[in-house]
Amino acid sequence: MSANPHNFTLNHTMLRVKDPSKSLAFYSEVLGMTLLRKADIEAGEFSLYFLGFTSSEDEVPEGDADATEYVFSRQGVLELTHNWGTEDEDGPVYHDGNAEPQGFGHIALDVPDLEAAVAHFDKHGVKFQKRPEDGMMSHIAFIKDPDGYWIEILSAKAMAGR
Repeated sequence: MSANPHNFTLNHTMLRVKDPSKSLAFYSEVLGMTLLRKADIEAGEFSLYFLGFTSSEDEVPEGDADATEYVFSRQGVLELTHNWGTEDEDGPVYHDGNAEPQGFGHIALDVPDLEAAVAHFDKHGVKFQKRPEDGMMSHIAFIKDPDGYWIEILSAKAMAGR
């Protein structure tokens, strides 16, 4: 049996967000992701924001069909779903998956230098769930996005003991 007999790929993960302006600022300005495509679904009263890491914003094709195919043929896309009106609600709107009952846990990002990434997050006032110096696993950190979702920060080289 081949390693991937059907030639499937993991395209995206979806997170529901309360306030898209805060979430887009976090994922684009703090983490460096590019908004690849936005879709407003008026009938359902929600918007979809597809983000990914790119070498440049020029990488995203023009035209709806080309941009759509580009987004759905990539790996590692993050879809943020905003249900209209949630930004006006008090307190948290969504469960982060880590409190009881547990479910979804986190997404993870590979960074070239964990120490530099931690300093960058500190500079931007990012909330930490776990700093590298906390606990036994000094080679990873967990930060939180504006909705409280956990993001594991790791270095592939450090994970391999290099």
